[in-house]
Amino acid sequence: MSRLILISLLATLGTWFVTAVGAATVIFFKSPNQKVMNIMLGFASGVMIAASFWSLLEPAIQRAEEVSALPSYVVVTSGFLFGAVFMWISDKIVTLAGKKVNLTTGRPSERLNRIIMLVLSITIHNIPEGLAVGVAFGALQGIELNADSLLGAVTIAVGIGLQNFPEGAAVSVPLRREGCSRKRSFLIGQASGMVEPVAGVLGALLVVYVEHILPYALSFAAGAMILVAVHELIPECQRNQEANPYFATMGIVAGFATMMLLDVMLG
Repeated sequence: MSRLILISLLATLGTWFVTAVGAATVIFFKSPNQKVMNIMLGFASGVMIAASFWSLLEPAIQRAEEVSALPSYVVVTSGFLFGAVFMWISDKIVTLAGKKVNLTTGRPSERLNRIIMLVLSITIHNIPEGLAVGVAFGALQGIELNADSLLGAVTIAVGIGLQNFPEGAAVSVPLRREGCSRKRSFLIGQASGMVEPVAGVLGALLVVYVEHILPYALSFAAGAMILVAVHELIPECQRNQEANPYFATMGIVAGFATMMLLDVMLG
């Protein structure tokens, strides 16, 4: 089992590294250009919406059918709604805290609120993905490890890793749009993926227990991401679009298509 935990750790460190590479794309933006930032923000929205279904809800349905005593639609719907409500409550708490900061320091709270919500949603989304990788490797306990037995778990890790590239950009680029420096945007963007190694090790350690919780965790993360994408990112990328109203919209379409392509192609 210790060897499987080590492999899970290495696999999820790899998925985190791809997140960091995706976040590093923000370094190429020397100064924020309004049109480019709107397109990239739309792209981030599309990535998050597509990931909510292809990376989270679809596997949640499959897992629920395999391990849950409740109907899969009950599991996934309840998890999704709890995720959305959790982010709504978090938004209210962050907004109240921001108002207090406003009263004491006079600093604007709206920008800080958007940053916190974005980072929180992506981080929540990465936890069940790390768990999924850990569960895949932990489930190999008692099986002779060879190329064939490892292939399924490695495929899951590779698929999650590759989809983390646009997700890393989905954090760092909006942060740059909100006025963060390139360095800070990158650091925060890559940090959102650091929960995956921790979750991967936990998933391998608690494979029997996590297997039953995973459908709820996956759908919970989907609800959180959808709320942030629809409430925060899409309205923001559509601002100041009078001259080119479809710029950000095509970014959303491109982001959704990219994430869908990666998830469907990699299974």
